[in-house]
Amino acid sequence: MPLLTEEPRATLPDAPAKQRILHTADALFYDEGIRTVGVDRLIAASSVTKATFYKHYGSKDRVIAAYLSNRHERDVAEFATLTAASETPVEALHAIRDAILAEVSAPGFRGCPFLDAAAEFCDPAHFVRTAVREHREWFADALEGLTRALGHPMPGDSADDLVLARDGAMSGGYAGDQVAASTALTRAVDRVIAEAQR
Repeated sequence: MPLLTEEPRATLPDAPAKQRILHTADALFYDEGIRTVGVDRLIAASSVTKATFYKHYGSKDRVIAAYLSNRHERDVAEFATLTAASETPVEALHAIRDAILAEVSAPGFRGCPFLDAAAEFCDPAHFVRTAVREHREWFADALEGLTRALGHPMPGDSADDLVLARDGAMSGGYAGDQVAASTALTRAVDRVIAEAQR
């Protein structure tokens, strides 16, 4: 099963039907859960034939892998865009915080898609859990690079703190109080910045 990759995709675009299946899976898996959405539902909602579905993906597992990979690639691209548009590490951390806060308050928000996926698959050796771990390791490494550039005395620890603060904002923002979750994330980012400036 293919896992997450930061390798560039092939230059040729996917077939429209394949893109449509992935787009449909992205919406249904996030809104309703991966396990609850079957192949027949994906086929019907994508308006493709069974033969077309199996030609492009072959199995539901391959759609799940594509869904997680696509979500990861989107996060990698957004992180790169936000940091490239920022003149300082402080600006970059504020931009990342603001993007998370916007996501938490967006209509249809259901929490972090990676945490949601991990909650559905209890076997730590399952490819879904491996993909989730890879995504989280990428995010922690990316934040560690930012906090190191910021001059934080413990960039690895501060990155871990920020990952967990994001987890809390995503989970708490969905299941509880969005304002409290967002405020807690803001405090965590401000604390990391202040620790670097001492």
